Amino acid sequence: MEDIVARYRKNYIKEMRKDVGHAPLMVTGCGVIIENDKGEILLQKRRDNGLWALLGGGMEIGEKFIETAKREVYEEAGIEIEELKLFGIYSGETGIVTYPNGDICCVTGIVFKTTVYSGEILNNTEEALEHRFFDKANLPDNIKKYDKRVIIDWAKGLQQVIVD
Repeated sequence: MEDIVARYRKNYIKEMRKDVGHAPLMVTGCGVIIENDKGEILLQKRRDNGLWALLGGGMEIGEKFIETAKREVYEEAGIEIEELKLFGIYSGETGIVTYPNGDICCVTGIVFKTTVYSGEILNNTEEALEHRFFDKANLPDNIKKYDKRVIIDWAKGLQQVIVD
């Protein structure tokens, strides 16, 4: 049993793809709404599809939600985040994502919100072409479908935890 878990502990999705090819995988993703002191949201322009999206990504075996969120933000933007509060849990049809390489994932998204971050925000990283803050009235048009509903809920100023 330990050998099987060890195989999948890092790069879970990559390892699963060796077994299932492009078939749909149920995965848990953790995203983060990062606000600056002006109340603007940090979005990334994704390298794989050129769309704007939240920072975040898939959980690895044995990781906790907050660990995943912190790791993904650091990998994607080079910043450290703290004081994460649950914003929402998202599921359903819009969580079915087909990636440019043909891989299909059915994502349950755990989304956090924070205003506490440190470090220099990096651009042109392995996963993102650019990072930029946007205010609620000037969001980009080309937002990744899965993240759009989260960003709209944020722009509405919803305060209760969303379970969708």
